[in-house]
Amino acid sequence: QVQLVESGGGLVQAGASLRLSCTASGRTLGSYVVGWFRQPSGKEREFVAVISGSGSITRYADSVKGRFTISRDNAKNAAHLQMNSLKPEDTAVYYCALRSGYWDTTPDSSGFDYWGQGTQVTVSS
Repeated sequence: QVQLVESGGGLVQAGASLRLSCTASGRTLGSYVVGWFRQPSGKEREFVAVISGSGSITRYADSVKGRFTISRDNAKNAAHLQMNSLKPEDTAVYYCALRSGYWDTTPDSSGFDYWGQGTQVTVSS
């Protein structure tokens, strides 16, 4: 069974940066596509970014394109989400998730079978 743990969330001011990390245990991260999702309070969970197993393909939600960067370090069984120029509307609980299928970077939550517990990101104006 895969266990995912997110870290790096916090309270920051608008314009600041945060780097979220997702570490996996129980399975080799490199066998999976990694996705980041977020859920603002009282709203539906939404797609943020996804990266292929090799890291060569990345896709982003329009709302974060140019500000967020997804990456992975398969040797360390970890993935990251670098978030720059944060805005108050980025406030949410952020989740990482794994999808079987090395190349499937479809930008939605379908097929993501393993999820972390989430980390809170709060951006003040």
